[in-house]
Amino acid sequence: MRIGDGLRLPEELRPTLQKPMGKLFKNTEKFIEFFNKKKPAMLVTIGDVVTANVLGSGIKPDLAVVDFIAMRSETSDDLRGRISKFNVREVKVKNPAGTITPGLWETFEKIKLPAKIIVDGEEDLATLPAVLLLPLGTVVVYGQPNEGLVVIEITAEKRREFSDILKRFEKI
Repeated sequence: MRIGDGLRLPEELRPTLQKPMGKLFKNTEKFIEFFNKKKPAMLVTIGDVVTANVLGSGIKPDLAVVDFIAMRSETSDDLRGRISKFNVREVKVKNPAGTITPGLWETFEKIKLPAKIIVDGEEDLATLPAVLLLPLGTVVVYGQPNEGLVVIEITAEKRREFSDILKRFEKI
């Protein structure tokens, strides 16, 4: 799938994407229990708080996507420190809020793991290329503000669902 010059999230789709797109876990501990039972082939964390908490639990994701912003504020020094200590290849990419840029999309297509994608802008929509481009069986986890963590197991069905959502985005 090619995204041309990029995609923008249309206003009418925002409410859909604000709901959990996978299984909601109320806290990191519940997610860790799930992870240890599931033992997925690959783990992707999206978001600063989720990434720092997973790293703090001793689990190293294959791919972490962060922007050093949490809840519209700069990430705390503690969270930033935990993410910075995750010593893997770093790829920097620009991705303004509400968009999926070709740079972000191509990073998911070409990334060599383990790695950390540092987004200049916003990483919130990175879940879409993650689910559409990473191998089946991968577990993607992201934060649901004030609710917990959302876990998506990449399946063919989940890819179809995300592909249908992406088709509703506006071309830039």
